[in-house]
Amino acid sequence: MTQSLINTKIKPFSATAFHNGEFVDVTEESLLGKWSVVVFYPADFTFVCPTELGDVADHYARLQELGVEVYSVSTDTHFTHKAWHDSSETINKIKFPMVGDPTGTITRNFGVMIEEDGLALRGTFIINPEGEIKAAEINDLGIGRSAKDLLRRVQAAQYVATHDGEVCPAAWQPGEETLAPSLDLVGKI
Repeated sequence: MTQSLINTKIKPFSATAFHNGEFVDVTEESLLGKWSVVVFYPADFTFVCPTELGDVADHYARLQELGVEVYSVSTDTHFTHKAWHDSSETINKIKFPMVGDPTGTITRNFGVMIEEDGLALRGTFIINPEGEIKAAEINDLGIGRSAKDLLRRVQAAQYVATHDGEVCPAAWQPGEETLAPSLDLVGKI
């Protein structure tokens, strides 16, 4: 049985990303001091992956408004990320760092490596400014994710982090009522 990564600190890593036309270094330190989302996907030049990354790119400006940086990660190299970015209209929309993880270190750190294939499962992790994983979604290869729901989950994580004693119910949206767990609520929801 695997142990949950929720509320654990991200592990050290060092990688190169393709970002805004350049190759840049990214480490676990890069994720500290702000909210971060790490989006793992199996491979560049595939089928479901560009639909997911394009969806995140379409929601990136809103995530940035919330103070969130997105990092996409696959076991491809940063060179492959550049080639994909240059050749795909969908991937060309991406403004967030595309991290290369050819050694699989980051992918293993987050528990999403498919060892026999050397590829990542579809994993999404929301990380607070202290480097703690606050939410995780892991899907099999054929199941795409929704950036709209990712945005909602980021907003819920940020809300809970700044409103001590409150929790967000299912399908919560900003502006809606939250819950303050207490003995009075037991059996009444």
